[in-house]
Amino acid sequence: NQVFDHPALRLEVDRQKALQRNIGFRDVANSVLTSLSSSQLSSPNFWVNPQNGVNYIVAAQTPILQMASIDDLLGTAVTPASGLVDASATGPTTAPDPNPSTAGTSTFGPTATGAPILSGIARLVPSQDRASISHYTVQPIVDLQASVHGRDLGGVTSDIQKIVDAAKSPAAPRITIRGQAQSMRESFTSFGLGLIVAIVLVYLLLIILFQSLRDPLIIMVAVVGAFVGIAWMLAVTGTTLNVESFMGAIMAIGIAVSNSILLVSFANQSRAEDPRLSALDAALNAASTRLRPVLMTALAMILGMLPIALALGEGGEQNAPLGRAVIGGLVMATVVTLLVVPTIYVILRRKPPTAHELDARFARESRGATAGAGVGF
Repeated sequence: NQVFDHPALRLEVDRQKALQRNIGFRDVANSVLTSLSSSQLSSPNFWVNPQNGVNYIVAAQTPILQMASIDDLLGTAVTPASGLVDASATGPTTAPDPNPSTAGTSTFGPTATGAPILSGIARLVPSQDRASISHYTVQPIVDLQASVHGRDLGGVTSDIQKIVDAAKSPAAPRITIRGQAQSMRESFTSFGLGLIVAIVLVYLLLIILFQSLRDPLIIMVAVVGAFVGIAWMLAVTGTTLNVESFMGAIMAIGIAVSNSILLVSFANQSRAEDPRLSALDAALNAASTRLRPVLMTALAMILGMLPIALALGEGGEQNAPLGRAVIGGLVMATVVTLLVVPTIYVILRRKPPTAHELDARFARESRGATAGAGVGF
């Protein structure tokens, strides 16, 4: 979007002529800037109205109608920093001319106030320049804008990144991919970190709930199954991994963990009520008893997400990855919860659970503390 060969006019100042008139480059720049853009940029001035106390900008600028051509621009008066030039001090500004028609013309073109005009010390040269200069974090940049059509943004970004990496060298300019690709990478990073933190926090919470390190590990097997189901469904349907599918993955993982908690908790409760019950019998009993609640929970969510996964309705393609991720994750997580989780439970949970014993001990200690407090009173 940046034009590099935009027509421009470059002002070249004759150094010798400028020095003869005690004029510097800054004087030329300030005079042209004041004439074209007003003195508000170089030396802002304000006037306070004593009647209402309002500040008004006081600026000097050449009227637009008097700056309509190059000749008008070259007729701009250039004022030195020390003030107006005294014509008598600098010598005669007119040269005798035998030709009466040209008599009285100025060598440097001074104005009526004694200040030289721009045409006497500078000239305008046609050139080419950048139409606009963009900056990002103070540094000048060149933007190359492109749109994605027919492919996903992540795949196109990966291909462009490969080209950028291959073109890197110490002498080459730095190339940065920004825009929607940068927003997508930041969103993926945030979702990934959030998902990892959520899994760790859930695991720690389950440790406190079950008073064990093995039971939460057994429950987390369903999370692995959910990840496998999500990846399988996205691959089969040709859906990309995006923000919507990430949200669906979080939803599916939450329901998978909830169903797995139901099964492991019921198995531990059965063994606590009957100490003679083995881990295998407790796992089979929990799987058969919790079969209906687990299936009802998963099917309700799957059927609810089916219209979204099929992208029905106008604009349904936007939310389709969410529904597909939820369906794929719940299908595989349900199978893992009913088949794999009981198997892992039998392998890892051979010893009877002790959480109920800790609860009973805490209850006895609580009753003893209450009774002791009553006697003391």
